[in-house]
Amino acid sequence: MIGLMWFYDPVTLLALTIAYALGFLVLQLLAAKVAPRVAATLSGRMSLYTAMLLTAGLIVGGGILAIYGLYSAAASAGYQLPIGAMVAFIVVANLLSYLFAPFMINMAYGARPSPELQEIVNEAAARAGVKPPKAVLVEGPPNAFAYGNFLAGRYVAVTRSLYEMLPRDELLAVVGHELGHHRHRDVVIIMLLGLVPSILYYLGVWLLRIGLWSGASERRDREGGGGVYLAALGLLGIVLSFIMQVAVLAFSRLREYYADAHGAQVAGARAMQRALARIHIYYQGTGARELVERSSIKALFIYALVEAAASPFYSGGWGYRGSGSIDAIVEQLKRAEVDPVQEVLSDHPPIPKRLRFLDTVEAQLHSRL
Repeated sequence: MIGLMWFYDPVTLLALTIAYALGFLVLQLLAAKVAPRVAATLSGRMSLYTAMLLTAGLIVGGGILAIYGLYSAAASAGYQLPIGAMVAFIVVANLLSYLFAPFMINMAYGARPSPELQEIVNEAAARAGVKPPKAVLVEGPPNAFAYGNFLAGRYVAVTRSLYEMLPRDELLAVVGHELGHHRHRDVVIIMLLGLVPSILYYLGVWLLRIGLWSGASERRDREGGGGVYLAALGLLGIVLSFIMQVAVLAFSRLREYYADAHGAQVAGARAMQRALARIHIYYQGTGARELVERSSIKALFIYALVEAAASPFYSGGWGYRGSGSIDAIVEQLKRAEVDPVQEVLSDHPPIPKRLRFLDTVEAQLHSRL
């Protein structure tokens, strides 16, 4: 407790609040101006795989350069960052979280094996040519997610409400999406890439703390270094962590497209579209937002739960209240416009873009026949 009080004293908390405000402003600028233009420029010029590779390269390469830059700049002011110990702590903490997360999820969500769901998972796995994971039913609003590791095994979880809501072919598509996450090792990859903004954030906090309270002797001040300089480096590190987090969110959105394509290959693009539309209808037409906002593993779900809490997420609003066929709703959703700010700050692509992407997947599947 004393250590935490030393690390997060009132002055540091005030400085962190300022850093968060700066980071938030940077995120808003990226979301509103920069990222949509870059995405619009590049979206028609590269494949999904190329986009994922470039985004991952940006995160890793940019993160290494940013970390090295902070370390070198601090060293030039006469302060040696304990970067080895800090990186080791963050890596170990994330590794422990990764190892124990499946057991915690099973307990928190009351995961129960389901022979009926296991049959669907087995069928989807056979179509995909992969080993079937364990199928479990969990409690909660309609959704599905993949989780697990080499220690606990691999799982595909489907909420009971979703299992009862979807026809079999759409369940196959949803399960195919989750199998895609396992096949593509998304849980591990996202965790590893997420280390970059975490390291930058804690480096920034450390520099900010040292700069504010114990950063400089009179000699360093005369040399142009000192506490103000280290504190400024800390603020920069925190802002850079926000920027890297935007890149991680972009990579996560690309992996969701990748998983959607896998679901379409398992059960057909139309079944995948219908399933996504039905889930979207539920969240837009019910009072499920409170349940969504309380969820502790929202990043794992097939449906971007931020969409259920956004107000509104799609411009114009399509106002479905139960009339019309699901295919008509799919077509209506495809035409909906997306708020770029909400999209850039989400770890899932917006439903209209996912549905339109699945049209291209369907065309590619037909071209192979």
